[in-house]
Amino acid sequence: MMLLRGRTIFSYATIRHHSTSAAKILNKIPYKYRARAIKQAQEALTDYLHSVRTIPYTFAENISKYSVVSLSSVMSKVQFTTSDFSKSLHKFLRYHPVNEFELFFESIGIDVDELDGVLPVRKFFLSDEINVFNAACVLYCLGVPWNKIGMMYKQEKTIFGKDPCELKEIWSNFISYGFTSSSLIGICLVFPNLLNGDEALFKGLKRVIIDFDLISDVDGNVDSWIDMCRKIRLFYDLDCRKLDVFKMIGGSKNILVEYSEDFLAEKIDYFCGFDVTKEEVVSLLFSDLEILKYDLKSPAFCVVGLLKRLGMNEKEFSSLTEKYPYVFGRNRLANLPYVMRALNLNQWFFNKLKNGGHRLLKSYPCVNFEEDSDKDYAESLVQVKSSRMSIHTLSKLDFLHGIGYGENVLTMKVLKHVHGTSSQLKERFDCLNHNGINISKLCKMISLAPKILNQQPEILEKKLRFLCKDIGSSLDYLDVFPAYLCFDLDKRIKPRYKFHMWLLETGLCEREYSLASIVATSEIMFMARIHRINPAAPKKYLESFLNQNYDPFQET
Repeated sequence: MMLLRGRTIFSYATIRHHSTSAAKILNKIPYKYRARAIKQAQEALTDYLHSVRTIPYTFAENISKYSVVSLSSVMSKVQFTTSDFSKSLHKFLRYHPVNEFELFFESIGIDVDELDGVLPVRKFFLSDEINVFNAACVLYCLGVPWNKIGMMYKQEKTIFGKDPCELKEIWSNFISYGFTSSSLIGICLVFPNLLNGDEALFKGLKRVIIDFDLISDVDGNVDSWIDMCRKIRLFYDLDCRKLDVFKMIGGSKNILVEYSEDFLAEKIDYFCGFDVTKEEVVSLLFSDLEILKYDLKSPAFCVVGLLKRLGMNEKEFSSLTEKYPYVFGRNRLANLPYVMRALNLNQWFFNKLKNGGHRLLKSYPCVNFEEDSDKDYAESLVQVKSSRMSIHTLSKLDFLHGIGYGENVLTMKVLKHVHGTSSQLKERFDCLNHNGINISKLCKMISLAPKILNQQPEILEKKLRFLCKDIGSSLDYLDVFPAYLCFDLDKRIKPRYKFHMWLLETGLCEREYSLASIVATSEIMFMARIHRINPAAPKKYLESFLNQNYDPFQET
């Protein structure tokens, strides 16, 4: 027999976080009556679930209390009147059974927009899949807040197929190791796979929370433990199999007590930005916790000065300035990971950080504002700031600095040729990177052919696919011909390449031209070339290989 908890007084405040969605559904009910109408609907649903569907009162009440949006859909089917709306609701529910799973899943904390992914097929009543409901009831009786149970369901559905007695036994076993009820609730909400017998995870969490006495540093409430466990999960999810992450966390538990989850996530993301292994990132952060106190956002630095401070010799430095001139100048520490990736020095630089070089991030601000300054850049920046589209252009400039471009005149030249918002440019840049072009090569390509970033990701992917699969080339070819990505695929690249292959196959052309020569040649020069190969070739090309609605003499 499940113990029932005291009845909760319904309040409109409990559903305010769903007010926007509910308000759209309940627009036929005058606003001044809406709170009372929702309260009446909650009471009617509780009565229906308890009296008609024989669901224990406490659980019926919880479902009604936390399913405001789904309940609003039910309310919208009943004619509202100030005098007998409650009576009408009771009558409607008795003769029009509702989808109990929609109400249940919303009530345990699953967003209504996610319900389609969890609702069972062709099942209407909770009794049709009673194991899920029974598991939720047991977890609630063990202390898990009803409206947070969905956190566990979304991550580990198999828990809800367990026998209630088995869940209680597992829970009691954990408590016997010294966990408090609130700590165990927080742990299981963040690490629900613990209830499925993950022994390695249990040993690790026990080590941090019990053995290293983290339990004495956390307030006893569930929310505090959820927050604490989410911080632990940040490091756990890095999946550093070569490291004893739990030992490292336990030995430096102040990292969990002093810093917020967002703060730690930001630091982890920053150092992961160097594109090194996750083990290296975790080792660096725990090697010296002072690194967490560094301001890694706003301070400026000079690429030249920083590299020299880290011991780069003149020969190496000269080679870099010649190969990557667009990276040099000043930038912000927030962009340092991508600056080093643009220079193809990310691993070298991170190794310096691991060996004590991280202190430079604190001790080497750009105090000399004349150091490594570019007058042409400064003059162009003044013009940008005074232009009509200054906010838009400065946002694009921030994007370029963010991917590694420094404060120099070459960056300003690239800026003039890239079109779109900063978010669109980033999406296109990320598309190329995710398709196998590393940051260093990509920045080089953009410096040579900035218009690469003026195309939609879908178009870029099609061009890469044609290059690699149809032509049989590798992405390395873009190092010598980055402008390939600037030409129209269907009206230029495909017809010209296929026509050239046809000429080779038929023996009309004995010389195999490079892709750059095939695509980049102007339309007039291309037509003249194939005419020299065979006088009938231009006619064949226009009729058989090129779209009829395309102007062959229009330059790309």
